[in-house]
Amino acid sequence: FLLALLLPLFAFSEKKEISLFDGKTLTGWTDRQGKPPAEGWVVEDGCILRRSKAGDLYSKETFKDFEFSCEWKIATGTNSGIKYRVTDYSGAILGPEYQIIDDAKGNYAPDHLGATASIYAIKGASAHKKLKPPGVFNLSSIVAKGRKLEHWLNGEKVAEIEIGSEDWKKRHAKSKFKSRPDFGTKSGRIMLQEHGGKVRFRNLKIRKL
Repeated sequence: FLLALLLPLFAFSEKKEISLFDGKTLTGWTDRQGKPPAEGWVVEDGCILRRSKAGDLYSKETFKDFEFSCEWKIATGTNSGIKYRVTDYSGAILGPEYQIIDDAKGNYAPDHLGATASIYAIKGASAHKKLKPPGVFNLSSIVAKGRKLEHWLNGEKVAEIEIGSEDWKKRHAKSKFKSRPDFGTKSGRIMLQEHGGKVRFRNLKIRKL
């Protein structure tokens, strides 16, 4: 009887929002192999900062269905991103990506498959997205629930798709992930991409669904 009373409380606690960054250390983050992050990743002014060549940064914990949010700021010309459900797909460590890049410097149209907030290489973000320029923080959110993926930018949903839908099948078949039919469907780590240039992340939070 006591266990029956406690089960709803356990379920509720699992859905509480948790912080993935304490604002002071890189506790909870590793390199690809699960070892401490490379020295190019540092904590500065309450942010995770990619200061120099460092390799990608991975959460220790894995997630499948979740709501994730963070603020990020890039320097001019920087290319980065947030990958999720990152795990082994037919021998390659992959996951869907919330692209972060200097759209203007890269000459990307707002809805390009490689522009900021796109579901990278799968579906572009809205042409009317409200992207703040390099040097200013943007707020991004990712919702992954079952086969549905959503990307949000500064409070507005700018991209969404359902894995396995006809739209997905057409886009996936033209993408670099076409040889991996289960792409995007597995539980995996959150990854902050190191792809050149300075990028800052802060207020990284996640809620399991």
